[in-house]
Amino acid sequence: MGEIRIPVLLTNIVDQINASTRRLPATEIVRTYAGDAIVDTGAVYSVVPQHVADILGAQVLGQRRAQCTDGRSEVVNVVGPLQFEINGRTTLEEALVTGKKVVIGLTVLGKMDWFVDCTNRKLVANPAHPDEPILMVR
Repeated sequence: MGEIRIPVLLTNIVDQINASTRRLPATEIVRTYAGDAIVDTGAVYSVVPQHVADILGAQVLGQRRAQCTDGRSEVVNVVGPLQFEINGRTTLEEALVTGKKVVIGLTVLGKMDWFVDCTNRKLVANPAHPDEPILMVR
């Protein structure tokens, strides 16, 4: 399987809320980051590098121990809340701060109801509900 890269728009949701309630001064902007991300079905959480967290002004919510692909583990910051937008679908999520690339993990994919088409190296909407994500609850 090859690497799947997708465009993603990340938004500091605190900025967005403050702008909508006029608590963000008119001279300030809602901080966003647009770029490519790697889809990683082996990652539960999504990841942003430190420079992206800085661009977003993302608030550190705490720390977690994360296991890297090379087997080592490290304590990393958790930031959020961030809005992830992929192909017109959005969700709110925390992210781990580590590495050099934005990584989309399973929680974001699941909340947006995306399937990973490994053969064609792309995301596809769940065929059962292609027009909008449907979250399963029990």
